[in-house]
Amino acid sequence: MSIELPPSAAPRSSYPVDVLPPAVRHRLRELTQAPVPVSAYVYDGNVAVARARELRRALPDWAAVHYAVKANSFPGVVRALAPHVDGFEVASCTELELAVSAKPVARGVPAPVVAAGPAKSVPVLTALVRAEVEAINAESLLELHRISRIAVAEGIRARVALRVNPATLPVTGSLHMGGVPSQFGVAEPDVPGVLREARRLPGLDPVGFHIHAASNNLDADAHAAYLRWCVEWSLRTAVDNGIDLRHIDIGGGIGVAFEGEKPFDIARFGELAAAVEVPTGVRVVLEPGRFLVADCGWYAAEVTDVKESYGETFVVLRGGINHFQLPTSWDIVHNMAVLPVADWPEGLPRPCAEETRVTVVGELCTPEDTLLRDVRVDRVRAGDLVVFPYAGSYGWEFAMHGFLGHPVAERHLL
Repeated sequence: MSIELPPSAAPRSSYPVDVLPPAVRHRLRELTQAPVPVSAYVYDGNVAVARARELRRALPDWAAVHYAVKANSFPGVVRALAPHVDGFEVASCTELELAVSAKPVARGVPAPVVAAGPAKSVPVLTALVRAEVEAINAESLLELHRISRIAVAEGIRARVALRVNPATLPVTGSLHMGGVPSQFGVAEPDVPGVLREARRLPGLDPVGFHIHAASNNLDADAHAAYLRWCVEWSLRTAVDNGIDLRHIDIGGGIGVAFEGEKPFDIARFGELAAAVEVPTGVRVVLEPGRFLVADCGWYAAEVTDVKESYGETFVVLRGGINHFQLPTSWDIVHNMAVLPVADWPEGLPRPCAEETRVTVVGELCTPEDTLLRDVRVDRVRAGDLVVFPYAGSYGWEFAMHGFLGHPVAERHLL
């Protein structure tokens, strides 16, 4: 059995410490004064807010930005974003409660929430119907029947958007998740039959479509072409199937650039999106998650030991994939910085690695607990902090919290 490790970072060097904002360095040094080793996330809500405002300003009035809560569900981050996004995308009762509490609306007004997920349970669907959310993205005919039955019992009609797995996507760029067998959505050839059934169900108000076929796209031109295609497909399909189209959800998919990659051009995307003709009364929803919050978070873990084994140097952390699984799960080089810490118990040896390549590993009893391989450091010592920037999305939420039963990483908002 092969073990999945992150790709080698060679010949990269670790980030200089000044890549960490002063406020982050100050907060982390405060945390080192506690009697337990540091293993924590630090978030800056203002960073996420700035990204959300930049995207919102670039888009036409017919576009709505719904933050995908799964990317970072820390309540402080969600509350910070709430005034600067049009709503939220949720996939569970917990996320729904977080969203409606962060952005409440008057009675009788749809909750600014769209809901996704391929296996929504009856309790989840019931909560969504009772919250009268903006749209439930329905994944199948059975789910539509369940939603209708719940809505009839509640005495309301639930707004639903049919999630579609398109047969083809005639655009280029980093686009996928469409045209292949998938648990997500209804295959395009089956859409007319499902819509005929949906129109007959008494508890449903079919408002449009959800097409999430893009992922981590850094090409603004390609993403604008994808948006145009989603709009044109939805308009045509609504006419052909007697749907009163009011809602087109194109999902998320705007990418985050790592080292050596060109960032997504928000201004260019907004300029091209504005040229798309969207009929009055139709709302086009974007569901950015990682794009809004990736750079608002830092994961920091204390170095518990520095050791050599057969010519390789290992930096061992109080943490690991039980706190920050992203590098192994996404098969990426996720670089880090070393934050020096002066304090060290008198009389204890303090192992150190200088001007060499190291592999950064965690506290779990498996060699898969490897966060970064073969990165060059100027100096790292036991007691210093290793800090991973760009850890604001799919960090704490994506980790193996229960494995071995170690304490979960703390979370702090600046």
